[in-house]
Amino acid sequence: MTFYGYERPDGRVGVRNYVLILPASVCASDTTRIVAQQVNGAVTFNNQQGCSQVESDQQLTMDVMAGYAANPNVYGTVVVSLGCENCQMDLVVKAIQERTNKPLKQVIIQEVGGTLKAVDIAVRYAKEMAAEAALLQKKEFPMSELIVGTECGGSDPTSGLAANPVIGELSDRLVKDGGTSILSETTEFIGAEHILAKRAATPEVHDRILEIVRRYEKALRLVGEEVREGNPSPGNKAGGITTLEEKSLGCIHKGGHSPVMVVYDYAKQVEAKSGLVIMDTPGNDPSSVAAMAAGGAQVVVFSSGRGSPTGNPIVPVVKITGNKLTFAKMEDNIDLDASPLIYGEKTLEELGGELYELVRQVACGRQTKAEALGFTEMAIARVCNYV
Repeated sequence: MTFYGYERPDGRVGVRNYVLILPASVCASDTTRIVAQQVNGAVTFNNQQGCSQVESDQQLTMDVMAGYAANPNVYGTVVVSLGCENCQMDLVVKAIQERTNKPLKQVIIQEVGGTLKAVDIAVRYAKEMAAEAALLQKKEFPMSELIVGTECGGSDPTSGLAANPVIGELSDRLVKDGGTSILSETTEFIGAEHILAKRAATPEVHDRILEIVRRYEKALRLVGEEVREGNPSPGNKAGGITTLEEKSLGCIHKGGHSPVMVVYDYAKQVEAKSGLVIMDTPGNDPSSVAAMAAGGAQVVVFSSGRGSPTGNPIVPVVKITGNKLTFAKMEDNIDLDASPLIYGEKTLEELGGELYELVRQVACGRQTKAEALGFTEMAIARVCNYV
């Protein structure tokens, strides 16, 4: 199977062709919003970080910003900063250039004379990039060029019974075809981490899986908190999930049955054609999806038993549910109904094939429900409080 995408100068392949207006901090976010609204094909997001952060916390923000600019769905980037934030323009530009050689422009609000002048300059840069991007012709590529992130949110028992196993079937098919599938949400490995670790390709990966789980639990306990007090969520419990272990056993189904080849830190660059990999992310959906997008995922597949509208600024998010009532109530948000697996109407292989074909179509340009609605939820993981 193949898809049609955009070849980038750094050798990666995009399934969208955006111009990213990148806010280097919260103080530049409204300016980038104004810019993006004036340019067809431009996207942006509300960056709540970028300043008043300790070094390790700031690094997470830097990795997401650089990763978004490097994501193959982005043709080029216009970085906009205020000028006095921690994430200084030279640091952001350097981080981007270490990941990609795509078109890059920069505007510093304090240096050009304020918001209106910054908007004028950034809009000009963005329109030039958008015109260049429009000249690109799609080419045919093998599915091995895809990096697909997997996520679950608003889970209920049908997630573990149907939607996540179908995603796992997709994952196995993609891995078999030479592509890459990312399993995320470290907090939702807890209680099932020993099962996941047994699938590690090497002893080092085995130990790393256990280490990221223990580190996450330890980090919460350092501030007097316990992960099980906030997970499962009220919605999970209302849907019928009673323990974190139940939720975790459902979560890891998204990884199918392939061996785990690598464990990546939050928002780090994922190599194409790597098989099944793990990224150390929170269970929080927008910040987990953001990390996989920053890692280079061109598409994210997201299961939700209760129903979730979550999208992303640069990556199409495909929604799947195993709950037929949720699909009936939230068809505006859900792309695929996996409930026929529960009722014996379709097999895992049939539904996995349907999802794989849907992902292929989305990679070719088909809009997801979240894209059609314009949903671009965004968050970045935190290490600690602001300083």
